[in-house]
Amino acid sequence: MKGCRHRTLILRPRHMDDRKTAWIVFLTAAFLYAFAVIAADGETRKYFRECPECPELVVIPAGEFVMGSPADEPGRFDQEGPRHRVTVRSFAMSKHEVTVEEFLTFLKDSNYQPLPCNRLMGFVWRSLGHGLAYPPGSVEQPDQPAVCVNWDDAQAYAAWLNDKIGAKTGAKTGDGPYRLPSEAEWEYAARAGSDTARWWGNDIGVNNANCNGCGSPWDNKAFARVDSFGPNPFGLYDMLGNVWQWTGDCWNETYLGAPGDGTAWRTGDCSKRVLRGGSWSNLPVFVRSAARVAGEASRQDFDNSTDAGFRIARSIR
Repeated sequence: MKGCRHRTLILRPRHMDDRKTAWIVFLTAAFLYAFAVIAADGETRKYFRECPECPELVVIPAGEFVMGSPADEPGRFDQEGPRHRVTVRSFAMSKHEVTVEEFLTFLKDSNYQPLPCNRLMGFVWRSLGHGLAYPPGSVEQPDQPAVCVNWDDAQAYAAWLNDKIGAKTGAKTGDGPYRLPSEAEWEYAARAGSDTARWWGNDIGVNNANCNGCGSPWDNKAFARVDSFGPNPFGLYDMLGNVWQWTGDCWNETYLGAPGDGTAWRTGDCSKRVLRGGSWSNLPVFVRSAARVAGEASRQDFDNSTDAGFRIARSIR
């Protein structure tokens, strides 16, 4: 563990006189901290799950990177610059996109009803109450990424997770550490220490991801299950390809004025949010660590949420 930087996680319940709650909080904090130390070692990645309904997470170590793409990167768009240095604090991120099974668990427990992403085709998650919920179509498998999800739906899922662990921490409803990753956190996690177009190198290669030209069995045909390809050095699956992933940032056409501390950019066109990673139907030019597009946060019907999913982040500071 040489060179490992210890970062203490402190969770404070509202009523510390409740010894039972305080003890649960202490055990939770110790549990998460132990995994943070192991993951920061850089050699062994450990996943943890904070509650039965929570997604598996991996701790991403703190670090610094240059965000954006160089001018000579093939396929580069102007919106990927100017390049700028960003410092990122340690945080946790789900090992893969939120799955159909995980999103259905949320719908069944919360009775939340997403709006259609394609009303004409009947493409909508159905939350019927009484523990009944169904995915948009008949072909979605439990271990495929949840799609037909807009930014508001992803926010609702994060709020539900915070309510789940709120009983442990004493936090009021809706508050808590679960959230969407910032765009900077997402790119830092996707790069996993690399400075090439993709974490495995500059070329798309064969069978490294699912896209229209990635050389996988699912190329431009269907979503792949979330564990179909190997993880990046941070232990994250499917950071590139398969489905677009929502981040917490408002849309800005360039990085001029972007935060340098790894937090989400809260100004700009906040009716649009940043999507990252590319999807099964996109050409490899969109399946790069620096590629970014805008998505309407709330708009429904024939929008880009049809191929949009998300992964969750957790603050540990």
